[in-house]
Formats: sequence, C-alpha cells, structure tokens
Amino acid sequence: MIAAVLVAVAAVALIPIAALMAQSAPAPFTVVETNRGYASLQAAVDAIGNGEGRIAIAPGKYRQCAVQKAGRIAYLASEPGSVEFTGTACEGKAALVLRGDEASVSGLIFSNITVPDGNGAGIRQEAGSLTVANTWFRDSEQGILTAHDPMMRLVIDRSTFTRLGTCENSAGCAHSIYTGDIGHLRVTRSRFEQGTGGHYLKARAAMVEIAACSFDDSNGRATNYMIDLPQGARGQITNNWFVQGQDKENYSAFIAVGAEEQTHSSDGLTIAGNDARFVPSVSRRSAFVADWTGASLRIADNRLGNGLTPFERR
Repeated sequence: MIAAVLVAVAAVALIPIAALMAQSAPAPFTVVETNRGYASLQAAVDAIGNGEGRIAIAPGKYRQCAVQKAGRIAYLASEPGSVEFTGTACEGKAALVLRGDEASVSGLIFSNITVPDGNGAGIRQEAGSLTVANTWFRDSEQGILTAHDPMMRLVIDRSTFTRLGTCENSAGCAHSIYTGDIGHLRVTRSRFEQGTGGHYLKARAAMVEIAACSFDDSNGRATNYMIDLPQGARGQITNNWFVQGQDKENYSAFIAVGAEEQTHSSDGLTIAGNDARFVPSVSRRSAFVADWTGASLRIADNRLGNGLTPFERR
C-alpha cells in the first residue's frame, strides 16, 4: 500500500507545474447567467444558442473567432481594454460574425484581421441590431462591415478606429466603417485616425446620426472622404471635428452625399456645428460638403479653415 502511494506521489511530481496550473485556471469565456466557463468563444456562443445571455471574457490575447447564428448575446471584457481578438477570422469574414437577433460588444480590441478578398473586419454584422461601445478596431482591413438589410440598426459609441482601410484588393475598397443599405446608423463620441485607404466612414444607411466624433486624417495614407453617404441619407452630422492630411487619394471633399446613387431621400439632412480644416502643412482647396442629390440639405454654423468651401453641388 505504501509503495503504491509513493508511486502516485512520484507520478504527480513528474507533471510540469505549468500544466497543473493550467488545469486549475478558470475558463476564459464565462456565460454570466449560468456561471459556466468555456475554453472557446464559439462554445460560449453555442451554449446561449437562440436564447439571451452575456459572455464575460477574461483578459488576454485570443486567436479565436465566433459566429452568432441566433439569439441575443452581449460580449463583455471583464476588464475593458484588456481583451484582444487578433489575426483570426471566421468564414473568411471577421473575428465576430453576427446574424442573430441582437448583439452588443463592450471593452474589446480587434486587430490584424485580414482575409483573402481584402474585407477582413473586426465585426461583420449580417442581421439584427448591434451596439458597440468602448471598443478599439486597429490594423485591419476594416473595422465594422455590415450586410444590406433595412431592418438592421448599428449603434457605436466611444470607440476608436485606427489604421484601417484599403483599396488594393479584388473586392473593392475597405473602410474603417462600411455599412450596407441598413435602416439606421448612429456613431457618437468616437475617433477615426491614421486611415490606410478608402473612407473613414462609408454608410449606405437610410438614416444616419454622426455626432461628437473626431476624424483625424493628419497621419492618413491614400485616404478618401471622411464621411461618404453614397446613396444619400437623412439625419444629422453634427458637432464633429475634422482635419484632412497631406497623403490623399481623393481630397475633393470632406463629406460626400449621393455620389453613387440617390436611393434614399436626403431632404433635411443636417450638417451643423462641425469644425473642419487642413493640417498646417497643406495648402489646397476642397469642399466641406459635396452633394450629388440636389436635396434640401441644412448646412449651418460650421467652422471651416482656409481653403475650404462650405458646399458644392455636383
């Protein structure tokens, strides 16, 4: 009996300490409602299924992705800013592919997402409504990309979009944010910076609210418009700060309305209370707002730097 105990003790002693610690470490993805942990984000998503739940994510850098096919799920960093999803995309699309009824994301970082067709995103919204807060998208082809669905709604608050965008791939240009023809886009108190191609915000949404954001193109490379509403839109672009940098693929306008087609009415679109200028080293002329729709836009009380024309009809 004693010999058997000694053999067991010796066997345990041979197991590396790191392995023992790993066995006792909590799972990184916890469904809050059940307090059950999972080793992968996808397993936690599948556990909620078509129900409703919150996934608390432990600090760490994860080379994982997940597809939400149903339900209402919140993805929450247990310590905001300490959770990073990097370098991995599901379905050749994004770190998070969302086609459930509802999703919310808070406190996460998405980085280095690339895919073969050049549309790699931190988040791909394909259905339902999505709310994003306190989240950082960086060094990827796109931050957020959506499908076309007039029932979809996207709300973004206090988030940052850094070194995103490209026009060098077969799928066309990628942008920091690119929404399809959705019902409503709202972006508030967010920052766009150091773009690497495309537009900072391109939205085909019927209704837009873009307020209290900063668009800092001073260190951008081969960028285009700050805001592009290619099909027109109603709503407001108010109290934002814009600076256009030197390295532009297209510097003709800061905000473009209806440059591709006029699917949505732009009557009453309000562009007011914004501050826009060039970096000090730039001397050129540009339009603050360029409009192709002929709609009755409300443009007022914008503070514009030298060389900026308030409005041009094209």
